[in-house]
Amino acid sequence: MFKIQTLNKISTVGLSLLPLDNYESASEISHPDAILVRSFKMHDMEMPESLLAIGRAGAGVNNIPVDTCSEKGIVVFNTPGANANAVKELVLASLFLSSRDIVGGIAWAKTLIGEGGEVPKLVEKGKSNFVGPEISGKTLGIIGLGAIGRLVSNAAESLGMKVSGYDQYISVDAAWGLSQYVKKAKGIEHLFSQSDYVSLHIPLTDDTKGLIDKSKFKMMKEGVRLMNFARGGLIHEADLIEALDSGKVARLVTDFPSENMLKHEKIIGIPHLGASTPESESNCAVMAVNQVKEYLENGNIKNSVNFPEAEMPRNGSCRLCIVNQNIPKMVGQITTVLANEDINIEEMLNRHHEGLAYNIIDVDQSVTEDQIKKIKSIEGVIRVRAIPSE
Repeated sequence: MFKIQTLNKISTVGLSLLPLDNYESASEISHPDAILVRSFKMHDMEMPESLLAIGRAGAGVNNIPVDTCSEKGIVVFNTPGANANAVKELVLASLFLSSRDIVGGIAWAKTLIGEGGEVPKLVEKGKSNFVGPEISGKTLGIIGLGAIGRLVSNAAESLGMKVSGYDQYISVDAAWGLSQYVKKAKGIEHLFSQSDYVSLHIPLTDDTKGLIDKSKFKMMKEGVRLMNFARGGLIHEADLIEALDSGKVARLVTDFPSENMLKHEKIIGIPHLGASTPESESNCAVMAVNQVKEYLENGNIKNSVNFPEAEMPRNGSCRLCIVNQNIPKMVGQITTVLANEDINIEEMLNRHHEGLAYNIIDVDQSVTEDQIKKIKSIEGVIRVRAIPSE
């Protein structure tokens, strides 16, 4: 029986995938095998020795102490792409909000309450204060062509926009998913110089923090409109305010506003609504549950932020899942222990990610606790788990 602790309300669509005869899930569970979480801040939590995996129903893992988990051999999963459609729709809405002063128009219309029969005339008279360009025929520059950037690119192209994309790390799968009409930018400077609209879809890292700064604003067209539904730190705030005040940037729409941004009339700041749809919450929960379930039952890893991708079909009577430091001679020491115990290896997979290595070893017989202890005693081994075949 696997025990799953839920630190937030997890969609029942996802939880229903856990068979009741083999899983117990609740918010109050001692010694859990896995944790499912959304936004709960886990940094001050004591990680129980029993914990094997954490499934984050969402893409960001800032609320999870990933380094601590790595040290303890705990796999941290996230769900990239599960909320992509929800974010895409919000970005499309922001294209219109940045072009036509819809927000300002709504606020102004509310001021007419009390004018009675004069309202229709006043509405008609005041419309000229809220004009803006159409998006059809304009150029949208996409920085980052992952799951969200790809969907935004294709949708914008179908709305009649010219789309230029830039991603120095684009995957083959992402490239295959792009519309043939989405153009590859020659470089970030070329993209900025050609774009009427720019949308950011990249992670916040040491390399991307403050990426959009004074030097990048200089590359952009006069009156460019920006959308940032990725991360707040991507844009240098002081340089942004200067660009807005000068007219270089006509509008910013973001769901990562600061207090200073909320004060600026050219910035539309909204709550962090990217994944706030019932469909997205269900998609994230389903993906997180399936990944955790596959790891607990078969030791396979997909979409982990701290462990390597590792998937292998089951062979043999028992599967060993071994986490160790990524240092020389580890595989040899592990296989030597198995050979000395007369355990034959049917199939083996070794993968590594930064300082961690992960081994899946299918063997021809069951493995005893004493044999597991011998593998654990190897210096550099962090965790050993045996999963019997059904």
